Amino acid sequence: MALACAASLLLPVAAQAASTADAAASDTLQEVVVTAVHDHSPVQVVTDPKQPRQPIPASDAADYLKTIPGFSAIRSGGSNSDPVFRGQFGSRLPLLTNGTQLQGACPGRMDSPSSYISPETFDQLTVVKGPQTVVWGPGASAGVVRFDRLPPEFTEPGARLEASLLGGGHGRNDQTATLEVGNNQVYLRATANHSHSQDYRDGRGQRVPSAYDKWNTDVALGWTPDANTLLELSAGAGDGWARYGGRGMDGSQFRRDSWGLRAEKKHLTPWLTKLEAQVYSNKADHVMDNFTLRTPPTTGMMAGGMASSVRRTTTGGRVAATLEPGAGWQLVTGFDGQYSPHDMRKGTPADSYANKDWERNAKFANFGWFAELGWQASAQTRWVGGLRLDKAQAWRYATGYGGVSPIAADNERSKNAMPSGFVRWEQQLTQSTTVYAGLGHVQRFPDYWELISPGNSTANKGNAFTTLQPEKTTQLDVGAQWKGQGWQAWASGYLGYVRDYMLFDYMGMGSAVRNVDARTAGFELGGNYKLTPAWTAQATLATTWGDNRSDGRPLPQTPPAELRLGLDYYAQGPWTAGALWRLVAPQHRYALNQGNVVGKDMGASSGFGVLSLNASYRVNHQWKLLMGVDNLFDKAYAEHLNLVGNSGFGFPGNTRINEPGRTWWVRADMKF
Repeated sequence: MALACAASLLLPVAAQAASTADAAASDTLQEVVVTAVHDHSPVQVVTDPKQPRQPIPASDAADYLKTIPGFSAIRSGGSNSDPVFRGQFGSRLPLLTNGTQLQGACPGRMDSPSSYISPETFDQLTVVKGPQTVVWGPGASAGVVRFDRLPPEFTEPGARLEASLLGGGHGRNDQTATLEVGNNQVYLRATANHSHSQDYRDGRGQRVPSAYDKWNTDVALGWTPDANTLLELSAGAGDGWARYGGRGMDGSQFRRDSWGLRAEKKHLTPWLTKLEAQVYSNKADHVMDNFTLRTPPTTGMMAGGMASSVRRTTTGGRVAATLEPGAGWQLVTGFDGQYSPHDMRKGTPADSYANKDWERNAKFANFGWFAELGWQASAQTRWVGGLRLDKAQAWRYATGYGGVSPIAADNERSKNAMPSGFVRWEQQLTQSTTVYAGLGHVQRFPDYWELISPGNSTANKGNAFTTLQPEKTTQLDVGAQWKGQGWQAWASGYLGYVRDYMLFDYMGMGSAVRNVDARTAGFELGGNYKLTPAWTAQATLATTWGDNRSDGRPLPQTPPAELRLGLDYYAQGPWTAGALWRLVAPQHRYALNQGNVVGKDMGASSGFGVLSLNASYRVNHQWKLLMGVDNLFDKAYAEHLNLVGNSGFGFPGNTRINEPGRTWWVRADMKF
């Protein structure tokens, strides 16, 4: 049986204002498995990551984000993909959990930040498209993704438990639980999850090295002496392992340790409506090797086995104030900062890395000020604008695995007062039609993978560390939303120019990074229509385009156009059902041997179509059963954004890794 948690059709969330009847309809739709997510408001998508979705339940953040139009992922097997939005990834698309950032440690992003996030343990997922906010950190040219846990509310002493169990094909089994205990002044919230899968087989029956096992647990203790005050202390940990058919090493450890403290006070004065502050620390301690989860090679540079142990600790804080002086004005302003050192060590089966000293090889820091101002000019018109200034610093250290080397003059970089900002107009044309247009600009400092990871950027090779310039993105975002009797529709589009885009050139086994100028464009469309009181049809379409103006070539790692068609059945009874037909176009625009730190273009890719089905039965208020099948016709296909299969597993060169074949799954949800 094939696994997972499933999904029916779209949970389209309405535009801005909703009537009581619309709200009731929205509550009803929450019973349906999610197969795609609609825009919630101008430039924003808001959804509930606890809802089961199809295809098979998400084991990490990238898996869940793929249900949102415009998102794709660089695939490398069963888990730990790297999310891509509108063809952009990495630090262009920051992923935040409860307002904090966790940076992965692997030089090749084997442990991307998304791999440490279990979506089902969070209450709310928010995506801001494009450079249309400045309050959530620097460099967000593609957008901002936020996974948040909301403080539980208790009017009297009580306890709540939510849990789910999932089983399916390829040995997939997941367990998730959330326990909340408290009263009107104090609460304790504990979440835990575990996800496991064996190697899957593709549509041709070929086994793909893709097994993984991961767990996470988090605890939050909160104090709410009154309705306007919150103080919360949190801590968490996680670990796991993963096999990668597209890499020369596997991940034998994905250790995460986190803690945080946040405070919030509302309605201090008639004009100071909120004051919030938080501090946090997130540590990723990652081990990759080629002997724990596979047979090591007998020849080559890593013959006999090799391990690399890397860690990165991101410590940061944020202070923000919300002011409402009246006349429709609202200002959010404050400061944020983070400090992030990176350490590493190596070993072999005979000479373990655990016996070596950690060596510092890089360190990053950022400090920023932000102000975002909104003005409700009339009942139908709203203006929003923001400004952000950042100071970024980076240090690199000579690599020798013998200790920390002194920093030379050319091994420190800084950039002061990097400006970012935007202005957006939102207009409600009629009771059912809303439009918006926004112009934004972002300056993004090179990240660890661009400054340190490439072969020409180490302390002893090349000069990219000193010559690579910050990326400067200017983008126009436009969109509209419509709502009628029994139907909803939305559209969003963008047109951007990127100066000093950071591009990777692959040469043999190595890569180099340089600046080029680029243009980007694309759109996302979506809608749903109630065919009958019980049947709803849904559709989304997303496409993106990129052009490398400096080289006269397409921008690499651009996902192809994707259409999703869905059909939901819900008749106010215990049964629901859904179907998802995913259609992906061929991609003929590529830049051979160019890409990013994770992947490169290896040529054109074929289009494909995949049909998936699901059904659910609500036993009672406490119990719900779900089942489904992904890739019903057992199609053999591969995503365009993919890693080349590793020859150590018998994959031919320049061959993309196929996705899972037919996969059955069942899931039980419990709520007490």
